[in-house]
Amino acid sequence: MSDTVDFTIEQLGECKVPSPIELSKKHGEFRANYVKDSSFVRNKVNVFEDNYRDNDLTSANLLQKAGPREFIYFNPAHVTAGICTCGGLCPGLNDVIRAIVRCLYNRYGVKKIKGFRFGFKGFFADSGYDTVDLTPNIVDDIHKIGGSFLGTSRGGGNRVSDIVDCVESLSINMLFIIGGDGTQRGALDIANEVERRGLKVAVVGIPKTVDNDLVLIDRSFGFETAVQRAKEAVAAIHMEAHSQVNGIGLVKLMGRESGFIATATALASHETNFCLIPEVPFDMDGPNGFLSHLEARIKRSHHAVVIVAEGAGQELLQATNEKDASGNKKLSDIGIYLKDKINEYFDKKGIHTNLKYVDPSYQVRASVTTANDSIYCERLGNNAVHAAMAGKTKCVVGLVHDKFVYIPITEVTRKRNIVDPEGALWRDALDATGQPILMVNNISTLLERMQK
Repeated sequence: MSDTVDFTIEQLGECKVPSPIELSKKHGEFRANYVKDSSFVRNKVNVFEDNYRDNDLTSANLLQKAGPREFIYFNPAHVTAGICTCGGLCPGLNDVIRAIVRCLYNRYGVKKIKGFRFGFKGFFADSGYDTVDLTPNIVDDIHKIGGSFLGTSRGGGNRVSDIVDCVESLSINMLFIIGGDGTQRGALDIANEVERRGLKVAVVGIPKTVDNDLVLIDRSFGFETAVQRAKEAVAAIHMEAHSQVNGIGLVKLMGRESGFIATATALASHETNFCLIPEVPFDMDGPNGFLSHLEARIKRSHHAVVIVAEGAGQELLQATNEKDASGNKKLSDIGIYLKDKINEYFDKKGIHTNLKYVDPSYQVRASVTTANDSIYCERLGNNAVHAAMAGKTKCVVGLVHDKFVYIPITEVTRKRNIVDPEGALWRDALDATGQPILMVNNISTLLERMQK
């Protein structure tokens, strides 16, 4: 992948079809306006004295605004759309599916919408899953339940030729793929194969990652709901810890490589004393290790609440060297490890403690969205449809600086979004928890450990 950033959105061809959505071409008519391809949002908005440039109006900094265009590429009467959800469950999947179907059907008049069941596996004849014909009546109430109405699965994105064979056989000419960074890389491979075959198929992604680890976008859908549900788990575990003699509440949350859920939950709960995330390593033992600080907290306040992201402290554990169907590294269980280590430590010290451990991850994943997340999903789905109808492809829709934009898949999957240990978010989390900035005994040893 090139190091040069380019936010140019690829187009299947010239838009010549008048949009069936009647909007305004100018301000002052009390109607929403069409969005022009020449409308952009700046990616870099912060100004720093050492690198300020006034001339930043280039494709390396301008993100195309999302929304309905006056002229579209596809004739709605000729459109057959496909939708699939891939990867793990995430709050909001059904909200996005519903929004896509309703916008296609009600706003553009597209009547042929097919749902592919169980992720990319739904494209394979050998899986035996028929497509589902989707209409507003069928999807009208699915936002009231968690999970995915279409079902989901991991893997299968490497069978690109088989997927495009299916797309071609069903005369699909726009495909909406809802999934995380691995899924979106698969979507790009599909779009490239479509292009290689000379097919006119718009491939548009809706980025789904509950860990909020996709770069550029303000947040991924489902993240806010996950934090709300995690906060409820922390509130319960805090009550348990506070009600026991030297009670310790330990909550493991999602976050394979990015600790956004754990960090945001620590900030939201106001009851967390330690937050352990993948981006900030820690020692277990020694005078400045986690256990020593936990002991000091127990002696001082007689209870403690610890949040740990699932990917934290992996360098302390035995690596599995295995991968799941999505190609993600299988993690060792940091939650059980901490639980055992904490109990062992205090037992040896002869200090009575009462530890409660909870892992609400799957309960969180299956939740119905909060109101704000539901609004976000609705708008993501609508703007994904506007992109596809205008012939835009190899892109995802997302929120950047509180504006909906289209981003090339190449750019949104370029690297993983992480909590910056030197940034304002983590600084505020440290203020909320009161934990030390670093719980390590020797910074040189730490750096050597992290390089291995």
